[in-house]
Amino acid sequence: MSQPPICIAALYRFTPFANPAAIRTPLLDACQGLGIKGTLLLAREGINGTIAGSDEAITAIIAHIRALPGCDALEWKLSRAETMPFNRMKVRLKREIVTMGQPDIDPLAGVGRYVSAMDWNALIADPDTILIDTRNDYEVAVGTFKGAIDPDIQSFREFPDWFRARRAELEAEGRTPKIAMFCTGGIRCEKSTAFALSEGVQDVYHLKGGILKYLEEVPEAESLWEGECFVFDQRVTVRHGLEPGAYDLCHACRRPVSGEDKNSALYVEGVQCPACATERTDTQRARYAARQQQEDLARARGTHHVGGND
Repeated sequence: MSQPPICIAALYRFTPFANPAAIRTPLLDACQGLGIKGTLLLAREGINGTIAGSDEAITAIIAHIRALPGCDALEWKLSRAETMPFNRMKVRLKREIVTMGQPDIDPLAGVGRYVSAMDWNALIADPDTILIDTRNDYEVAVGTFKGAIDPDIQSFREFPDWFRARRAELEAEGRTPKIAMFCTGGIRCEKSTAFALSEGVQDVYHLKGGILKYLEEVPEAESLWEGECFVFDQRVTVRHGLEPGAYDLCHACRRPVSGEDKNSALYVEGVQCPACATERTDTQRARYAARQQQEDLARARGTHHVGGND
């Protein structure tokens, strides 16, 4: 059986870019010339993003990115899709490629010990290991590792304060933390484990390649993962083997939407879901409804609405 035609690359590299703005236009031109779509973030601390295209295009753009200063050791993971999961190509300049709000944290100066996907089960099955999911609340709600602590944060910026409070609780109990952290593709843990080390916690580990690598390599029969994994493209979630999951996306708040959510009286396609029904103004909902109407009309004509979501 032939494999799906679209190649998806999730990639990142922490490396000092003296002038990210000088990199932006040549990188965008290269992606557009190859027919690649998705989003790449550039900052002084490096590059991060997810892009999709043909096998040949992804091979070419990875070679282009690896030729950038300090990017030879670029981390990337590949998966596949039947259709293009993005609508356009964007290269954005940011203050951080993953926003933690801790400007003194430098993953290049030291991070936790990497643990491969095949060795992860043994680490987190150890009763002395404290397992922490570093992702946001809506991501954790879709799926997580058995026994993982959910920080219940809405933004990665909240993680440092949560970690400090949790560490104080553990030390009050007389426990010296042995901490294992994980995230979607590994990039957030580069910062979260570097932060833990900066706080004086030495016994820190993280899942190399993140949840995506685990779901790719670990057989489902041996897996300690429960649920699906949220991804930041139109697949919304993936299962073991990186097969597409069962969730859709709320285009108002960008949270995952389950079948149960869509049966709620609070769900209006393209306008709101149960999670964000009370978070938006009437003006915003009217704008979302107009956008959804345009997308419905474009779909009925068999065309693509350029203002659509990606």
